Amino acid sequence: MTEITEGARLRFRKKLIDRAIDLLLMVFSVLMVLPLILLVSNAFKSPQEMLAWPPTIIPHAPTLANFKAVFGETPLLRWIGNSLLFSGLSTVCIVATSAFAGYVLGKFRFRTMNIFFALFLATAVVPFEVYMIPLYFQAQALGILNSVWGLLLGYLVMSFGIFLIRQNVIHAIPDELLEAARIDGAGELWIFWRIVLPLLRGALGALGVLAFFQAWTSFAWPMIVTTTREHYTIEVGLALFQTGFTVDLGRLSAASAAVLIPSITLFVLLRRNFVQGVATTGLKE
Repeated sequence: MTEITEGARLRFRKKLIDRAIDLLLMVFSVLMVLPLILLVSNAFKSPQEMLAWPPTIIPHAPTLANFKAVFGETPLLRWIGNSLLFSGLSTVCIVATSAFAGYVLGKFRFRTMNIFFALFLATAVVPFEVYMIPLYFQAQALGILNSVWGLLLGYLVMSFGIFLIRQNVIHAIPDELLEAARIDGAGELWIFWRIVLPLLRGALGALGVLAFFQAWTSFAWPMIVTTTREHYTIEVGLALFQTGFTVDLGRLSAASAAVLIPSITLFVLLRRNFVQGVATTGLKE
């Protein structure tokens, strides 16, 4: 009887801890989503209501004036198009280079493999600002400033992407499968294209989301590479709504709300691949 009582007490305690953790996670979720809700709400507010205290979550008199001003007075669609082109090309390059390098480092054995892999990981701890200026001079020498090719120069390879794909290659692709394909006469490129890449769809989808967000939210590099308003990315364009002494909160909120649409759409479409690819990365060898 005592053992049954003790077991019931332990189960009750575990259930209570689980409920407390769930409640804590719900509170953190609300705190994380609240700024996003306020951003969208501010986009539909008048200047007077935006400065009111306490702030209102639902606008009392919703207006589209901020959106009309943003789309009518600034080349917002052009900035979004520039960011989409830049982010899309960067995503393709990073996925391609990470897939190839991750496969080589995960399945091929050579004497200096660990050294190469350590060098790739070491670049992840080097801040972009350290080599940003030398990279700028390189883009200037190549004559690709103020163009999408200049933007891509800093976003062709992602060290974390190579690590992500390597871990998935090790755990998701059996060596026996590759050896069987080689015995049947398949070449390495055929194996990579027809066997490896299909098995890495989840990891590649996760990497695509990360690469797209990295390029989409970049600010420092596009700011120094682009010099005309027509070539600005959306992050540089949003900075124009803030001057040295004032911030146009209404128009900035409206533009930011419009910019959220591509990011949220991409994440919703690839959320399963994102979770699956990141979860597999943490497995032990």
